[in-house]
Amino acid sequence: MASIRGAAFRQRMSQLRLAFANTRAVDPKLVPLVVGVPLAVLAVCLVAGVVAGRPAAGAVFGVVLALLAGLLVFGRRTSAAALGSIAGKPGAAAAVLQSLRGWRVTPAVAYTRKQDFVHRAVGRAGVVMVGEGAPARVTALLRQERRRMARIVGDVPVHEISVGDGAGQVPLRQLQASLAKLPRRIKPDAARALDTRLQALGDSDLPVPKGPMPRAPRRR
Repeated sequence: MASIRGAAFRQRMSQLRLAFANTRAVDPKLVPLVVGVPLAVLAVCLVAGVVAGRPAAGAVFGVVLALLAGLLVFGRRTSAAALGSIAGKPGAAAAVLQSLRGWRVTPAVAYTRKQDFVHRAVGRAGVVMVGEGAPARVTALLRQERRRMARIVGDVPVHEISVGDGAGQVPLRQLQASLAKLPRRIKPDAARALDTRLQALGDSDLPVPKGPMPRAPRRR
């Protein structure tokens, strides 16, 4: 058991070192923020402890909060760097969707030969159609897929999201938050049953883009 835990710890540390190296290569602010923010938190806690007449307590809380602040900053910068590395690549939105918990994702339920895609996510908010690619073509694909879904899912809500930086679109970095804000309308069992029914209907074959499918980090 101890050897298993030791191996798991070494693997986790190796992953953290790799994430740090990859992020540092593209984010020059990583080290200053990971070091500076915890030091600032520690300093505030030390001053507060001295003012309150409890410097030891201030030091203890300062160390704990500084470590938490450092981990939070590291996690956010790592996630941002990972998203930046896949932004603009075909399948980037699908990679982000597949990193979410509580959603059943089917990539490329609709597409064009120019690699515009619509991906389907089924969860407690209902069905979410997420498009990526040229805005005009994606709008047409979303409209087409929404009509098809409306005939199948009945009263279950169907949402549309177009990923991009244009007017009315959702930036890739905000896609997770956009899905999280959707109201929950159906129960988990109903969502699973709905996804199973949609999977049974089948979708078109995916024209796989050249190269590996992008991967996004899971939310911590």
